[in-house]
Amino acid sequence: MMEEIMLDFLWFIALLLISVVLFIALVQIVKYSLRKIKSSTFFRTSRLANPLEYFPEEELSNIRQVCYLVIIVLIVVDILYSLFGWSGNLIIFSIFDILMSLHFAAHAPRDSFKNKIVLFGLLPLGSLSALILQSYFVGLDLFHLITLAYYIKVYYDKFVEYTETNSIGITIMLLFIIVFVSFFITIIVEDVSPLDSLNMVSNAFTSNGYTVLGQSGLGKANAILLVWSGFLLSCVGTATLSVSIIVKHIDKKFDGLEELARRKKKD
Repeated sequence: MMEEIMLDFLWFIALLLISVVLFIALVQIVKYSLRKIKSSTFFRTSRLANPLEYFPEEELSNIRQVCYLVIIVLIVVDILYSLFGWSGNLIIFSIFDILMSLHFAAHAPRDSFKNKIVLFGLLPLGSLSALILQSYFVGLDLFHLITLAYYIKVYYDKFVEYTETNSIGITIMLLFIIVFVSFFITIIVEDVSPLDSLNMVSNAFTSNGYTVLGQSGLGKANAILLVWSGFLLSCVGTATLSVSIIVKHIDKKFDGLEELARRKKKD
């Protein structure tokens, strides 16, 4: 009995060391890749890498504002999957959790003891063990889940700061609350996983029905991406057309005023 406990303890230590080394290596790879991309000529000069080529500046500000709220939703989905372990999406969820943790870790400050503790809490031990052992243990991720919950506050504070700094309205918060509440209601009343709930709410909100699109986890995630991308682009197209019509109308008015001013000068 004592030998089994000792073996389990040694296996846990080995798993922890392997996970720490692997996660540190992945974080360094991500940071290096981001630096190379940002310093590349393509990123600095190409029109394809310029978001203003795709969206008006005002719309781009709103998109940045929304991104903070989207990240909050993704963190909540991550925590729910960790706690309740919906079956059928273990590998996809583990990869999603690792990618999100890598994103936070690559941008996390390291200038204080608190930040170093937070950085350690980003270690997705449960997800890494799921990929290695094909089995997820929520007990391994308790500190990680607390850290993810902390990042909900971090990104909410970023949302408020960005909104106030750029003088953007907070009407988007009402939209977020509606979608967020519907997301939880759908999980409970329809007895579905967070991914299915997000899929159903997205389709209902964008007037595409109230159903789950896609059979696999990746298919459902892809359906959500397509739904929101199409909704976003259609909004941008409508806004751009409206602005174009208004600008042309104003230009005509100014041309008329200039012509009238020239006539008065002649008279």
